[in-house]
Amino acid sequence: MTSFWMAIASAEHVRRGRSEGFMQVCHGKAAPLRRIKPDDGIIYYSPTLTFGGRERLQAFTAIGTVHGKETYRFDMGGGFSPYRRDVVWAEARDAPIHPLLGSLDFTAGRPNWGYRLRFGLLSISERDFDLIAAAMQRDTSSAA
Repeated sequence: MTSFWMAIASAEHVRRGRSEGFMQVCHGKAAPLRRIKPDDGIIYYSPTLTFGGRERLQAFTAIGTVHGKETYRFDMGGGFSPYRRDVVWAEARDAPIHPLLGSLDFTAGRPNWGYRLRFGLLSISERDFDLIAAAMQRDTSSAA
């Protein structure tokens, strides 16, 4: 059974993952990634443009399908070896979250919707995934 996930990271970090075909969450922790299975749908939400930056983006910045069975470590140098999952990313455009807030299951009627995002990874409904995918004008020929 396919599940759908939303990960949270700066747009800068998401773009690197898109260009190299991977995802990381929660500063490289393994446990959250192990909840994700092959063929699950993944969407990234980016609150900011850069990690630790103040310039807000508040948009969905990537959408794809998890590929491969394993969570693995990757040596980025300097003693940092985060865990990753491989992802087949779809062609899509960034989509601001604000026009969707009243329609998404995880935000509708919740004035403090951002509170749930602090965990870095959250399960979302297929309906939310499809609404966000439509807003991102995702190319459905390349990913879930």
